Amino acid sequence: MDHHDDAELLATGALPGEDHVDASLRPGRLEEFIGQDRVRRQLELVLVGARQRGQAADHVLLSGAPGLGKTTLAAIVAAEVGASFRATSGPAIERPGDLAAILTGLEPGDVLFLDEVHRLPRTVEEVLYPAMEDFQLDIVVGKGPGARSIRLDLPRFTLVGATTRTGLISSPLRDRFGFSAHLEHYEVPELERIVRRSAQLLEVPVDAEAALEVASRSRGTPRIANRLLRRVRDVAEVEGEGRVDLDLARHALELFDVDELGLDRLDRRVLEALVDGFGGGPVGLTTLATAVAEESDTIEDAVEPFLLRCGLLQRTPRGRTATLAAYAHLGRPAPRAGAAVDPRRPGAVPLFDVDEDVRDD
Repeated sequence: MDHHDDAELLATGALPGEDHVDASLRPGRLEEFIGQDRVRRQLELVLVGARQRGQAADHVLLSGAPGLGKTTLAAIVAAEVGASFRATSGPAIERPGDLAAILTGLEPGDVLFLDEVHRLPRTVEEVLYPAMEDFQLDIVVGKGPGARSIRLDLPRFTLVGATTRTGLISSPLRDRFGFSAHLEHYEVPELERIVRRSAQLLEVPVDAEAALEVASRSRGTPRIANRLLRRVRDVAEVEGEGRVDLDLARHALELFDVDELGLDRLDRRVLEALVDGFGGGPVGLTTLATAVAEESDTIEDAVEPFLLRCGLLQRTPRGRTATLAAYAHLGRPAPRAGAAVDPRRPGAVPLFDVDEDVRDD
């Protein structure tokens, strides 16, 4: 069986790619998890029911934007049912043999976390179907006319899949998850509670107003809130006296190019290119990415979603356009109603020219 070294595929009892500080800030039980009240209540019912029956919990699919707590909830599933937690990711499993090596190493009741489940190769996905549904694994031994199939029984396990792109998961795979949940972005009061909890764990004194300031610039995402808190802590320890008040928080966030809406340097560069360079648009994605010297995928996946949520940018069939709120946020005068872009101005895109590289979702 040709497969990768197991150490490259599977992490047991730890979260791959997480440093000690990140891991220490993660809640370990459902009662400690802040926010996502609806999902938390539904998941609690699933896990308590499984625990009372003495069975492995149903397979769980968690979807949502990066940094909202999918990995944390996967680890909590294992903790709540008292099972071992094993983690890997879709891109790490390249062949059916890789998956077979992982599944045959599981113990009864184990929780297997599969991050980026939408990136599983189709050949691997087909092997996963009977494993999820019947807890059996079909292995082909040999090649050519002499090849034969062996069916192995697997222990009952719980697969927790996580994805940022639910639409890329095939229907047969999606339907085999017993419980699916979509995580929403957090409200500022929830993020404030997360900041205050993390500050306590990091032993950083943070005033209530400072915690609120950090939360309000965290783009609705706990991972970003914790990252900003650590940067604010650095400034407090190096330039201050260790305590974080409102003035220091604002100074630190400005120092690290995070404005009052939570936009960073790249977000503002995209908005400025759209408003100043292209007269507010419409402009194609590739042209806009070239103007800010970034990859199109980076703009589409990391920048645009937040600008859309803030109402600063719109996607149209003819390209990206800036809203009046974008002009206001950048301190630019709003364009006159009905004003057209002058195509002779450098960098401008004529309003009646459809950009060839427009990509709209």
